[in-house]
Amino acid sequence: MSVSPRPSPRRTAIATAGALLCAGLVSTGGVAAADNAWSPKPSYTSTDKGDGTYTVPILNSDVPDISVERVPAAENKEHRDVYYMISTTMHLSPGAPVMKSYDLVNWEIVNYVFDRADIGDAFSLRNGQNSYGQGQWASSLRYHDGRFYAVFNTNNLGGAYLYSTDDVENGKWKRTPLGRGLHDPSLFFDDDGTAYIFYGSGSTSAVRLKSDMSGIDKDFPSIFAASDYAGKPFIGGLFEGAQVFHINGYYYVVIITWPSGQGRQVVMFRSKDLLGRYTSVDGTNTYEARGVLNSNGFAQGSLVPISRDGGGTDWYGMFFRDNFPIGRTPALIPATWQDGWPVFGNNGVVPVGGAFAKPITLSPEEERLEQQKSIVASDDFANDAPHKAYMDEDWTIPQPPAYDPSLIGVELLQNPGFESDAVSPWGTQYGATISRDTTGPAAGSAALKVSTRTLNGSGPNQYLNGKVQRGVTYTVSAKVRYTSGPSSIRFNLVADWGTGVQTMASGNVPMGQWTTVTGQYTVPTTANVDNFKFAVETPWGNPQPASSSVEYLIDDVSVVGQPVTTEYPAKEEITPNGSRLAPVWEWNHAPDNRYWSLTDRDGWLRLTTGKVVTGKYVYTKLSNRDELTWFEEARNTLSQRTFGPRQSVETRMDVSAMKNGDVAGLAAYNRGFSYIAVKRADGQNTLGVVNRGQPFAVDIDQAAIENFVPGTTVPLGDASQVYVKADLDFASPAGQLWTTFYYSLDGLKWTQLGGRVGPQALDGSLSHFMGHRVGLFDYATKETGGHVDFDYYKLSDTLTAQNKPLDTSALDAAVAYAETLDKRDYPADAWSATQAALADAKAARAGQFGTQNQIDAPERALSYQLARLGTLKAASPEVKLTVTAASRCIGTSVYLAVTAVNDSDVPATVTLTTPYGSKTVADVAPGKQAYQSFNTRAGQIGAGKATVAGTATIGGRQVTTSYDAAYPAADCR
Repeated sequence: MSVSPRPSPRRTAIATAGALLCAGLVSTGGVAAADNAWSPKPSYTSTDKGDGTYTVPILNSDVPDISVERVPAAENKEHRDVYYMISTTMHLSPGAPVMKSYDLVNWEIVNYVFDRADIGDAFSLRNGQNSYGQGQWASSLRYHDGRFYAVFNTNNLGGAYLYSTDDVENGKWKRTPLGRGLHDPSLFFDDDGTAYIFYGSGSTSAVRLKSDMSGIDKDFPSIFAASDYAGKPFIGGLFEGAQVFHINGYYYVVIITWPSGQGRQVVMFRSKDLLGRYTSVDGTNTYEARGVLNSNGFAQGSLVPISRDGGGTDWYGMFFRDNFPIGRTPALIPATWQDGWPVFGNNGVVPVGGAFAKPITLSPEEERLEQQKSIVASDDFANDAPHKAYMDEDWTIPQPPAYDPSLIGVELLQNPGFESDAVSPWGTQYGATISRDTTGPAAGSAALKVSTRTLNGSGPNQYLNGKVQRGVTYTVSAKVRYTSGPSSIRFNLVADWGTGVQTMASGNVPMGQWTTVTGQYTVPTTANVDNFKFAVETPWGNPQPASSSVEYLIDDVSVVGQPVTTEYPAKEEITPNGSRLAPVWEWNHAPDNRYWSLTDRDGWLRLTTGKVVTGKYVYTKLSNRDELTWFEEARNTLSQRTFGPRQSVETRMDVSAMKNGDVAGLAAYNRGFSYIAVKRADGQNTLGVVNRGQPFAVDIDQAAIENFVPGTTVPLGDASQVYVKADLDFASPAGQLWTTFYYSLDGLKWTQLGGRVGPQALDGSLSHFMGHRVGLFDYATKETGGHVDFDYYKLSDTLTAQNKPLDTSALDAAVAYAETLDKRDYPADAWSATQAALADAKAARAGQFGTQNQIDAPERALSYQLARLGTLKAASPEVKLTVTAASRCIGTSVYLAVTAVNDSDVPATVTLTTPYGSKTVADVAPGKQAYQSFNTRAGQIGAGKATVAGTATIGGRQVTTSYDAAYPAADCR
């Protein structure tokens, strides 16, 4: 006797209606019926093809320096393997994003390790300092003994830091300074639980951490180095980014190299001794090396384990490749193992755009949800992002240092014009010799001659211990002249207090001319002013440039402190302001929370100017001290990653509260940038386009660089609002970004503003060294207090220049599908979120559209919520019955006996149906049965089935469930 439930009639009706609706045969309440079933495209950053394969790179956005960690199913509450990935974000805030995936192909940002890496000047665009090209680099993420750890290096913020938490998605991270720099650090827990950090460039070293993870316990320098493998064709250049894994008895170290004349590639090292020569019997290097991937520049990254049935493990590589201007884009690459070594891709070949089978199979509902996940998103600025612990970081604001006014406005150097008979107290460094020269000083009777130089740092110095004061801005200058060597040399006036040379001022000096090198420099509050050396140098280079050996003269050197106008961090600057941004957003440096808000105007992002740009900021990373533009100096620029190959961004700006000198708009930016902006001058607002491209000069005219491109200006007159749109094309040609800007006064009729501008490409100085981003900005050139409101941020992958008709089919399909669903099948919070997205989509559909962005943004939001609902759908409620049917003889007649036991928790009405009659029994209590014996009035019957239907009220709704029960043939004759 077989028993199988059948769907209830109501469920069948819903399914039929859904099929008709998707076929375009059922009205959708004023919304055009979909021509096809709801089948949303993968997200903008996903390359999931939806057929069980994906292409590389997997995320067409900037995700460099990848570290991936698996949390096994047995060790997490979800009871399935979960993957987390961390990446480099340098000067952006919040930083060190934690991304999550179940299939290793589709990812979303679920947390950040920190809101601010530091509250000092460099991470906050304060007092002339910045962290462009520096900040947080190369994070490593590891899970051990129920706790998550992240370690990364900061190039200019005090070295390496170790963070830890017991909740990687929502928890608060504990911050532990390690007290020194560790280049490209990789955290590794050995089998006995001992923690190490491997690091280095050119050689791979390690430190062992204390057992309580509170700091460094022991050093193991240069475990192996590139020089140990001389002659190997896959060794050379870089030799960094080490990540360590223990697989089948071997310790494997994954490293990126860049041999001369070749592309970036992956080399692996293995040894049965983790510390190599430190534990080998005779002190020799125990690591052997093999090149494992040399294809299209896929390199630095992580190995990823994947669980297989039977307890086995497959390994993939997650490596990135340079794909500027988009950035460094990651690729998931399968590995096959031979003789204990992996070979990645198709026998070592990984074509860009090549397809591979997805390594992890999920249910269809889960696949659909994963494909909707993204690391970029449209936003309506509704202040509805989830609250995260990193938003509540607690910093102690240091007290401003006390000043000695007697040391302000006076010359701090002794013998600055070399008029004394002796050169003291001037000294020398790195082999230089100095002497007084009276043959042609710039002024007075003598200058200082600097000779026998062999290094860029060779030159004169003077200690200013106890004279220089923290937080004070100094005007530094020197007159310089040389008569033999390159036609022009850049000279640097530098400070050194034991943590590396800091350039205070610099300038180009043409051969044969006395030239004044001058600038201003604010001494950081962390400087050791009791060991402060001032020196004159030429820029560093490897190999040493020709300027390193030039003989020169200096005269009238000066270091003078200016009246104190130093800006100090305020408590309100870092205090949460009640606004929560979605995790796809990052600020350009740490924000000043006093001057941005999602609450001042409901549904809008407000950016307020908090200070006036100065034009005095420079790249502290670059020895030439290249100047920053006003746009780069501006604080509180809010940005997202770009994605390729094409991207469109639209926003609406309310510019009614701008002040004279304010500039606000929408930018596609790196060091090179293009933007559309409103500038207010003499009470009038003008819209226009700015384009700043290469080459980049060291000394710049900030106002001239950000002049509007001729032919792109539009007076806005009395208009208080303007819609602007940026179309980014990374594909025409590849390797360049060209941007076309549009504007509208009503959101429907759009006008192109000039031609497309560009090209933007990777800046070879690596002053930013990240992919282009799209940002919303507002800065002041004259006075503070003006503000601009941004209504939304709408994305699309369709450009106006593609001349495609506006396409609502995906939006219509999503709306139509959403209207077939029953709220009783889903959790209340997920249903509510979906209904909100549905209401937005229907409201958009009821109006007119002016761009594809206005269609795609609500569709993407609704499709994500629908896909999420699909994974949360509750099992259909059922009336649970145990049904049996039997045939028996009473005399010469066959009778059918049908029994149904109510296994539900509520009373049920049971209807027993056979070919020989039916019987309904009302209110059958839980555990009780309904029974009927049917007289067939025949002496012989064939095998057949009885049908039993149970109807009950479950969870406030009437549910009917049907069961079939087979009965055998019988012969009673």
